[in-house]
Amino acid sequence: MNKPKNDAKDKNGKTTIAPGVLVTIARLTSLRIPGVARMAPIPGGVNRIFRRGSGEGVRIEVEDGTVSVDLYLILAHNTNVREVSRKVQAEVARAIEDMVGMKAKRVDVHVEDVDYSETEEQG
Repeated sequence: MNKPKNDAKDKNGKTTIAPGVLVTIARLTSLRIPGVARMAPIPGGVNRIFRRGSGEGVRIEVEDGTVSVDLYLILAHNTNVREVSRKVQAEVARAIEDMVGMKAKRVDVHVEDVDYSETEEQG
């Protein structure tokens, strides 16, 4: 019998973390990082609707007790893409490890666009 790998057992019982919890942690942590304007839609059309562990701009996979995260972001203009991406990777990995006690195997950042809407409105 295969049991989910995102269960934590102790003498009092077990705790199961739903994929949606991990999606929410990753999304909210990403949006807190200065330079992240918003989440981008996950590429892949209709197939992404039926995939577990997906939410707006976030795809989560849990395997062998570790979490793999794909983040699809739209960054604000005038930001250093490399610095913002690295900050997002570090903070999302830390948040998942701190909040649910699972190791982040990888956090991949996909910069889908840069938001220039603020400068267009002023110009």
